[in-house]
Amino acid sequence: MAAEIVSATSGVMNPLLGKLTKLLGEEYKKLTGVRKQASFLRDELSAMKALLDKLELMDEPDPLAKDWRDHVREMSYDMENCIDDFIHDLGVGGADAKVGFVRKTAQRLRRLGRRHKIADRIEELKVLAAEAKARREMYRIDDCINPSSHGVVAVDPRMSAIYKEAKGLVGIDGPRESVVNWLTASVRKLNVVSIVGFGGLGKTTLAKQVYDKIRGQFGCTAFVSVSQRPDMTSLLSGLELKLGVEESRRAHEVPDIIDRLREHLKNKRYLIVVDDLWDQSAWDTISCVFAEGGNGGTVIVTTRLDDVACGACHDHHGYIYRMKPLVNEDSKRLFFSRVFRSEDACPPQLKEVSAQILKKCGGLPLAIITIASLLASRQARSRSDWESIKDSLGTNFAAYPTLEGMKNILNLSYLNLPLRLRACFLYLGMYPEDREIMRVDLTRQWVAEGFVTGPDGADLEEVAKSYFNELVNRSMIQPAGEEKSGELLSCRVHDLMLDLILSKCTENNFLSPAHSYEEMERMHGCNYKVRRLSLSLSEGGAAIPGSTVPATSLSQVRSFARFGDCKYTPPLCLFKYLRVLVFEFPEHLRMTIDLTAIGHLFLLRYLKVSAKWAVIDLPVEVKGLVHLETLQIFCRSAQSFPSDVVCLPNLFRLILPRGTGLPEGTRNMKSIRTLHCYSVWKSSVEDIKGLGELTTLRDLVLETPYRCDLTEDGVDALVSSVGKLRGLKRLSLDCQRARYDHRLESLPDHPLPRIEVLDLIGWRFVRVPQWIGGLRCLQVLYLRTVRFSSEDVRVPGMLPSLVVATFRVLRIPQDKVVVGTGLFPALEHVTFSSDEDVTAYLGFEAGAMPKLRTLWFEAQKWGGATPVGMHNLLALQQINVNLWHTGDVTREQGEQVGWDVESAFGDVSRAHPARPAVSVTEW
Repeated sequence: MAAEIVSATSGVMNPLLGKLTKLLGEEYKKLTGVRKQASFLRDELSAMKALLDKLELMDEPDPLAKDWRDHVREMSYDMENCIDDFIHDLGVGGADAKVGFVRKTAQRLRRLGRRHKIADRIEELKVLAAEAKARREMYRIDDCINPSSHGVVAVDPRMSAIYKEAKGLVGIDGPRESVVNWLTASVRKLNVVSIVGFGGLGKTTLAKQVYDKIRGQFGCTAFVSVSQRPDMTSLLSGLELKLGVEESRRAHEVPDIIDRLREHLKNKRYLIVVDDLWDQSAWDTISCVFAEGGNGGTVIVTTRLDDVACGACHDHHGYIYRMKPLVNEDSKRLFFSRVFRSEDACPPQLKEVSAQILKKCGGLPLAIITIASLLASRQARSRSDWESIKDSLGTNFAAYPTLEGMKNILNLSYLNLPLRLRACFLYLGMYPEDREIMRVDLTRQWVAEGFVTGPDGADLEEVAKSYFNELVNRSMIQPAGEEKSGELLSCRVHDLMLDLILSKCTENNFLSPAHSYEEMERMHGCNYKVRRLSLSLSEGGAAIPGSTVPATSLSQVRSFARFGDCKYTPPLCLFKYLRVLVFEFPEHLRMTIDLTAIGHLFLLRYLKVSAKWAVIDLPVEVKGLVHLETLQIFCRSAQSFPSDVVCLPNLFRLILPRGTGLPEGTRNMKSIRTLHCYSVWKSSVEDIKGLGELTTLRDLVLETPYRCDLTEDGVDALVSSVGKLRGLKRLSLDCQRARYDHRLESLPDHPLPRIEVLDLIGWRFVRVPQWIGGLRCLQVLYLRTVRFSSEDVRVPGMLPSLVVATFRVLRIPQDKVVVGTGLFPALEHVTFSSDEDVTAYLGFEAGAMPKLRTLWFEAQKWGGATPVGMHNLLALQQINVNLWHTGDVTREQGEQVGWDVESAFGDVSRAHPARPAVSVTEW
């Protein structure tokens, strides 16, 4: 079945329609009255959803259409809550979910006074749906649909970049010369350069500067802009006109125009800029024009989308130039030259607020120029004026019409988002400004909210990961931390993009941020109910509330995230329909967090608590949380951990608090995919054995604190379980074992066939286990061994997929360890670590580690030598040496060793064909 579209406005419709369909299923056939009402609602709402999706594509819908859209959205939220109540009262999915439960629950409902109340409520929903249909017809909402109409056409903000003089530009020289130099050096018949980056970074400006600098070298030139929905006939006809193609009375079909353009460009030396390309299909058509004549052609493409940039260059082995924000000095030059003509003319009282404004601009030339122009045109000279404009950047673009150009740039990126990404994008507004957002947290929250859909059987977490990557590729979010393997771990949201998100959230009543208890109280008086709440409280900015928040203002909340230094958080008893619950406290706060009330949150799917030094008070039972998928507790300890967590039917991810062993009955967690236990020594042998029965397990992390050893039976149980887990993709073991290390060296034949990440740095092996050589899917390996010979290095060296490796060696051998030809064919990053001199005993043959980019050495000692054969590592870009000195080394001695190491490896770099960079760090 094809995946449904989940947009910001109509997103609530998908889960609602799914639940109505469920009520029509076989298990509810005895509830005839309910089935009839559910059928009516589903049909009516399906028709409304189709219209909502069309309205979502419009930038500025008609006021009547907007009002109808908002009404249907809020009605849908309330309908879903009602259906959830009904299903919950039936006991579906819980402990009573057994064969024949409908007959029993139907009898039970007849005895409950709520039966009539629920029936009456569903009847009310039918009336609301009928009224919405009537309003649609009365106001002729369907006639308002015109996705291509956006009101008054504004001047394209890129036009100013096209006509900007080079002498007035800042930070353009380096990028321009980089592109020009590549074009000059290239001898290909067709050169393609893609300039890619976020809207407002100056892609068009750079392309125009390169165009102006080199256009004299070509006999045939043109600069064309594509747009989001290009009319190919008009676009190519315009290109004909700019290139001087003779007018033709022949057909103006796209294939005919392409043929004429190809004939015109044949054997000509031409330069064409294709500006603002939005999708691969447009490029596939446009690129047919470019004849690969003997005199050579050059095409420059600008785009916001990484995949489009790659696609444009792929077939022609082109060059991708990735735009970067202006560095701080260039940002200041651009800003002050526009406002004051020079930085020296800035009054002292405005320098601090200027720095704050520039921070919000984030190095975006368009943002800097727009705000600087606003300040210059208003002749705002008082600090209060500047503070007001600074504050407007984070609260209200519309308050200053001259910021409209910047808003349009950002809004254009949003309007170009596929509908399936819009709710996910807006959900980023749950996080505070300047926050590094972990990808796994964000994507799991998307899934819990129902924003991620896929065909039957699809892994929704993988689909959500692709959504995240697409937002990165579209420059809507900025990549932050990443693994050495290249996988992105986290992102950030630019301040100005966050402002766009929050304005869209307000427009769609998607989520409500609050920075004080008072702000949260005021939400009770808003036109619409709060559906998602992000509460960021500072220590001094949120006094202890003096009155009770009305329960109705929080009972409708579906996601609640709480950040900040203040210890206060609203009572969980005020919430009812929560799907996502996030508590993040600073590491330094020592407190007790009361979560005993989570048991009544029957829709909860995602719970994360992060409070390093807190004590968590959990309920005795959680078996009512039948929808819970993620339970993550990062804290010092928990008062007690509910033992019935093993009974939750949909629990996919369980991160246990420190001080908590595996829950009793671990083998019963048949749906679990991720399990982290940091005090496995507290677990029974039976529960450690039970790990081997978790066939769905993909990610297993087991640790013990220092001096908390596993018993011999515990080690045997653990080794036995690891050998049975055929589906594991990630395994990390850091367990104290009291003389039983060797047990893990002898796993069954062909263990862990799907493992991708193996972290055994906390498990001491005598030699490299032979079974590691059979891990054909392994990409990341962390290993600690007593000995590491040339024979040992061949075991991981033959792995075809290994990209990242760390080898911690306890005893340096007398003979050199030589990494032979052909070993580590895919390795890009490697670390060799030891308390002894790790650099003296290594050697590299020609053809070894052909893709290695980063080489790390970590040691306490250095004997004056460098590894032999480093010049054979042809792809090497970076050499890092980390030295940690013992207490018997003086500061002066340590510094001298550091200089000697830097000098020695500097000589290696200068003799290396790729001249890798060298970094030496001392601890």
